[in-house]
Parts: sequence; C-alpha cells; structure tokens
Amino acid sequence: MPLESRRIAAFLLTQPTESAWRRALVEENLLQKKAPSTALRQAKLIRKRLETLDPPAWELVANREQEVSIQLLLVAAIRHSQLLADFIEHVYIDHQRRLDLAILPGNWDGFFTECTHKDPSVSSWSASTQTKLFQVIIRILSEAKYIESTRNMKLTPQSLHPEVKRYLSTSGDTYVMSLLERA
Repeated sequence: MPLESRRIAAFLLTQPTESAWRRALVEENLLQKKAPSTALRQAKLIRKRLETLDPPAWELVANREQEVSIQLLLVAAIRHSQLLADFIEHVYIDHQRRLDLAILPGNWDGFFTECTHKDPSVSSWSASTQTKLFQVIIRILSEAKYIESTRNMKLTPQSLHPEVKRYLSTSGDTYVMSLLERA
C-alpha cells in the first residue's frame, strides 16, 4: 500500500494525538476508503510497519521519489514480519542463486513446511491464513518490484538506492541491508 503508506508517514510526522489520528482517518478520510473500518484497519497495519522506522525515514517515505519510498516501505515490512524476512532469505534468494526465474505456489508449501519444523505452532494456522500470507508476501514483493507481478512471480532483483543504504547503515541495520543486497 505505497500511496496509503506515504500519506500515513506524512501524517505521523505531525505527531498526531489519538483523537487527531481517528479524525483524520474517519472524518477527513485520509486514506480515501469507502468504509471507516477499512481505513482504520489499514492505517493500523501501516502505522505498525512505519513505527519500525524513525521520523527521518518517515520523511523519506513521504517526500522522496517512489524508489526510495518503496524500498523503505519494504524495509519496514521486513522489520515488522520475520515471516517475510525468512521468505526472502529462504525462497527468493535461493531462487536467485539457483537462477530459477520465478517463484511458484509450490515453493510456499515447502517454505511453510520448514516454518512448521522451526515453530510447531505454525502448523495450527488454517489453510486460508496460509494462503492469505502467501498472497500478502507476493504482493509486497511485487509492489517493491522484486517480482514482475503477482501473476507470473518472475524475479526482478533490485539494487538498493544509495539513500536507503545510507539510512540502513546509519541506523545500524546490517541484517536488513545484507538481506536486501543479497536479494
């Protein structure tokens, strides 16, 4: 949700109170959603992701070119979701290393099986939850331009923008920088 994330990042820079937050989402319809419940739900997720960054990064997300913004949103998503980080590390990077040109739905099944070995509680997730998680991860990779589209899932590796590298280096996040540089 790049556009919505840019709007939320800009709004977070104003240090809104909870009442201002709710008013902006419900009354002013900051995210331009039909239902206030949708706006609140999406804004909550976006805010949790963005809160893994700091105000200087919010400024970059809100005001820099799309490439910088999207790459920082990917950083936030990775920081927010270990599952996404693990998928990039164990599926995306492995595919790239083996010169496999696309991710297949079956790759999710293998990845998910590995996850259940690491954490047995994962096996209790419903099939619909598993499917939705795969869809979300693929959508994130597509929006970040690491895959061509959600349909064909062809790998399109990216180079980190110098501004994003600088941010990750300054914030001491060698894990995410290493992960994205390998991807």
